[in-house]
Amino acid sequence: MFATSVALSNLRACVILVVLAFHSVLAYLGSNPADPIPFDKPPYGWLVFPIVDNRRWFGFDLFCALQNVYLMSFMFFLSGLFVWPSLARREPGTFLWRRFVRLGVPAALAVLVLMPMTYYATYRVTAVDPSVVAFARHWFGLPFWPGGPIWFVWQLLALNIAAVVLLRGLPRSVDFLSRLSSSAAAQPGRYCCGLTMASALAYIPLALTFDPWRWVQYGPFAIQLSRPLHYAVYFFAGIGVGAYGLERGLLAADGMLARRWGVWLVGALAAFLLWMAMTALTLQEERATQLGVQVAADLSFVLSCATGSLAFAAVFLRFATRRWRIVDEISDRAYGMYLVHYIFVVWLQYALLDSDLFAPAKAAIVFVATALLSWGTTAAVCRIPLGSRLIGAERPMLVRAP
Repeated sequence: MFATSVALSNLRACVILVVLAFHSVLAYLGSNPADPIPFDKPPYGWLVFPIVDNRRWFGFDLFCALQNVYLMSFMFFLSGLFVWPSLARREPGTFLWRRFVRLGVPAALAVLVLMPMTYYATYRVTAVDPSVVAFARHWFGLPFWPGGPIWFVWQLLALNIAAVVLLRGLPRSVDFLSRLSSSAAAQPGRYCCGLTMASALAYIPLALTFDPWRWVQYGPFAIQLSRPLHYAVYFFAGIGVGAYGLERGLLAADGMLARRWGVWLVGALAAFLLWMAMTALTLQEERATQLGVQVAADLSFVLSCATGSLAFAAVFLRFATRRWRIVDEISDRAYGMYLVHYIFVVWLQYALLDSDLFAPAKAAIVFVATALLSWGTTAAVCRIPLGSRLIGAERPMLVRAP
């Protein structure tokens, strides 16, 4: 098995654990609202903070701020790596059908079944009548159908459709994306600059037009208005890296990105601190409307996102090229864990509301229990043939470009 393939498998496991940790600590942020958020009053802040605990720790704010900058972009990048190898050996219709079965069907089931069960805990926190019947009345009275973290799966499906249209409709686009990645193994800094500039062009106009933090909800579909094109840049960047050849490109285990992991780690930390400083300026009333400050904050975001993503990859390419059984198990179940984890997070946070434990202890309990329950649930579902087909482990093929 290629060293890059092992590192990416380990990275996949780590990413899903970071996602679980991110959601596990949201109830305990120091910046959370002072009181629980009413269920049926706009702007429906419980979509972001489904449970608000009175135990807080500011360290979780720093952790979540870091993940908010780069994590989802990096997940779109990783999702794009094996798109071209898969599409190249299948007809477009077959590829799209497999993507629909893999992404669309589980997402629909999660939204229709798991999300009402998840948010029932949120409703109970402020409900006068906590019964299931009363909850159903409030739920169907909402102007949308909350989808929680499933927004990522919907956007990923849309990007897969866009990839088929582009890569099959314009065959030379694959060569173009591949060429953009061709020098990345030897010059990852140059690649980072290109990625930063591309995402800046995609992100900044939307961030200036809309509030960078603003989400909109259409039925079960949620979109952060400033980021759809930014995520598309990372997804197609992943396609380009995968099309060029993982073992000889940016993610080569012996490439310059992996060799200089320390430099990338320091650079990512510096870029993140810069983003924090610029974002703090945008929160000052006298500077919030200054165009220069807004643009500087948006530029620092795309820079921090690019350096953070590449630093994360660099560390795993350098230190995680060995296989561990438990990590393989998590990697194989990562997609299913993503789909089901939120119900465990929210109900565990709800169950601990009256506990006198301090915030890090509560968060640790929620994280560990969520990880175990999510893995166990996914493993159980995958023992069913249909469940295995929908959310079972995929074994993508590593290919070398000629």
